[in-house]
Amino acid sequence: MKLHELFSDIPCSIVGGDTEVTAIECDSRNVGPGCLFACVVGTFQDGHQYAAAAAEQGASALLVERELPIGLPQVVVEDSRKALALAASAFYGHPSQKMRMVGVTGTNGKTTTTYMLKAVAERAGYKVGLIGTIRNLIGETVIPANHTTPDAAELHRILRRMADEGVEVCIMEVSSHSLVQHRVYGIDYDVAVFTNLTQDHLDYHKTFDNYLAAKRILFLQAKKAVVNCDDPHWKKLLEGTSCELLTFAVRENSDIYAKNIDITPAGAAFDMHLPGTEEMQHIKLRISGLFSVFNAMGTAGAAMELGISPDCIKAGLESVTSVSGRIEALPVPGREFSVILDYAHTPDALENILKTVRCFTANRLIVLFGCGGDRDRAKRPIMGEVAGRYSDFCIVTSDNPRSEEPRSIMLAIEEGVKRSGCDYIMIENRREAIQAALKMGQKGDVIVLAGKGHETYQEINGVKNHFDEKEIVAELVKQL
Repeated sequence: MKLHELFSDIPCSIVGGDTEVTAIECDSRNVGPGCLFACVVGTFQDGHQYAAAAAEQGASALLVERELPIGLPQVVVEDSRKALALAASAFYGHPSQKMRMVGVTGTNGKTTTTYMLKAVAERAGYKVGLIGTIRNLIGETVIPANHTTPDAAELHRILRRMADEGVEVCIMEVSSHSLVQHRVYGIDYDVAVFTNLTQDHLDYHKTFDNYLAAKRILFLQAKKAVVNCDDPHWKKLLEGTSCELLTFAVRENSDIYAKNIDITPAGAAFDMHLPGTEEMQHIKLRISGLFSVFNAMGTAGAAMELGISPDCIKAGLESVTSVSGRIEALPVPGREFSVILDYAHTPDALENILKTVRCFTANRLIVLFGCGGDRDRAKRPIMGEVAGRYSDFCIVTSDNPRSEEPRSIMLAIEEGVKRSGCDYIMIENRREAIQAALKMGQKGDVIVLAGKGHETYQEINGVKNHFDEKEIVAELVKQL
């Protein structure tokens, strides 16, 4: 597209003439000839600093918040993030308008909810695209994911590919970071789902109110909202929004609710009421935990808003066997203990998984976990206390320390473990910690490896080292 065509509907001023744009990027390392480079102002870096490098690599134009002394056409805007989102949408032919868009947000449960909804929508005959933490999917075709929600240029590139391949429903995890950073700006969501809100990401948002306000942005862009009204923040979340509302809950009065809940090691069975139906649906999930019941109800609400029948909702929910790194049982042949892998990396998520596993632990519950570096420091002792309260033994170890000293993170966690009175040890090397946990395992024990889940790396000093706990457990069990 010509530059002036690309920005014809976007408030801006174009200086330095017109040019042809063949791609859009906000990462200077990906810039090639004909590319529009968006100078995004980030938390730690300012993209304007990389404009000269982008020009050397063949960029044909720059998207800037201030005119730069570089001899290229420049589009000057007030907010480069918002302008990037709108320009990327226009460049790729507004692909989000070619399909029905569902956004799922909340602290915990986003990934499982999106996978459940994918199964339900496919059962109803839709071709489905999924964008999320573990991977991006078109049907069963995998597109690698670097972030829960991609940057705007990558997002619309993926949406264009989905539209070209006939995707009818796109289901997205929408993170608080992506909402504040306007990565999904300009997208109209047919349905937005709210799972819950607990402490996380305060390193970025600073206050819980800011975190809540970030989540609210999704519902300002949505036509219909499906929300967990057992969460105390749901009304505040919807302040100032105009979307149609469908609620789900176990404790509070709601449109969708569950009764006769039975949690077992094999899954969760319950009766679910759907609005407009006389008989309750009996659902047998193959994923355990009360939180799975909430995820299923949120899924059912979104499916109803998409016009999917109760029978398809039931069949789709019951077809989901597991989600990678979410209360996932790992094979430990020849052992009389169990190993559960879970992504829990917030106090609430850790409490949920430990309370669930406690229900089917015949002997001891052993939890191994750490906390990520360069992230919310306040939750570290809280998670330590939670781990100690619900387990019989804790192994405090490293997670993704990033640029922080692992030992200092572990010491902060230790404060909380000590308060709980639980027995514990501290082993910095995570592989060695897993080995210690497996050697400790006795008949009837359940060992929970928390925090990494589906991740296949450990980030230390800015380097992502291969670290797949499924592989590690398999190797160490053979050594036993």
